[in-house]
Amino acid sequence: MSRVPLIETRDTSGERHALLTQIHGAFGATPAMFKAVANSAAALKSMWGSFGALGGGSIDAKLGEQIAVAVADRNACEYCLAAHTVLGRKAGASAEELAAAQAGKSSDPRTAAALRFALKLVEARGQVNDADVQALRDAGFDDGQIVEILAHVALNLFTNYVNIAFAVPVDFPAVKLQRQA
Repeated sequence: MSRVPLIETRDTSGERHALLTQIHGAFGATPAMFKAVANSAAALKSMWGSFGALGGGSIDAKLGEQIAVAVADRNACEYCLAAHTVLGRKAGASAEELAAAQAGKSSDPRTAAALRFALKLVEARGQVNDADVQALRDAGFDDGQIVEILAHVALNLFTNYVNIAFAVPVDFPAVKLQRQA
């Protein structure tokens, strides 16, 4: 049971109603995470806006979902792991690629570099060094893409914390965590 109410679109108005309607249109349903965040119109606007902005960035959807799966597994967020596994498959990642991403791995060197950096950000609470950033450049990422990788991690920390802290019920097919936090 969620520790905060799950706000239904029909029970709200104004900006929250409009945002929940957009979210429902994008997913064909309103995921429970967004219903929990809808307790604050500002937080919902921030989260949904971040998804939209990063969706239009230079990091492709497949890599964005692999980062999300890696961060979710590292933080033991069952909700995000389930959701981003579904979204990762829709973005073209295979089940094997997503399972590898859970462990921060990829057979693609560029993706592997991005996942290593993402998990270092999580584990070191942002305390990366020059060599960590240079490794991304060496893998073919430009500075804008490096900033976007960090933005993907930050958004996923937000969603992980929402789902863990508020015990949001998982409404996607469950995926087994590889690492227990």
